[in-house]
Amino acid sequence: MKNASLLMAERAGTMSESSMIFEFERDFAGSLRCIPMIARQKLDIVGIKMTLRQWSRLSREERGRLVEMPCDTSAGQEAYRALVLDLIAARADEPVRFLPPQTLADWREEDCMPEAVSIQARADGVPVPAPEQWARLSPLERFALIKLARSKHENENFVPALKEFGILQGER
Repeated sequence: MKNASLLMAERAGTMSESSMIFEFERDFAGSLRCIPMIARQKLDIVGIKMTLRQWSRLSREERGRLVEMPCDTSAGQEAYRALVLDLIAARADEPVRFLPPQTLADWREEDCMPEAVSIQARADGVPVPAPEQWARLSPLERFALIKLARSKHENENFVPALKEFGILQGER
């Protein structure tokens, strides 16, 4: 399996963490009908909660832009936030919902795995990631595992994500 088995906007021809889609998301996020982890992470960074309904009101091109647009500098975050606000205002019939100031950026911490990940692993009957496994994950991989572990929905992608990221079956 490829490192994180990433699907990229293949038409772009380059790989960058700012626009990756994971293999476990392929069936639903590859078409961008659901919000991929990379877009969720960017939305969290800029403090906006976008609903699936709002996402589905965007054109395929607009969704692709939200996946591909960089959001790793202050200027990039301001531009991303402005774009999201404009798109929701133009396309959705519901108000923007803001997230509280970012206090749960656990995905940035490579030396401290959130308890939710351990709880989810035990609930799924798989080994809890070891500290060294957690530390070697990319920030986006850590974000994905945390989001999947904290999901309020039945979560069938947590174990596939662990496998994809090399946590289960030993290799990356």
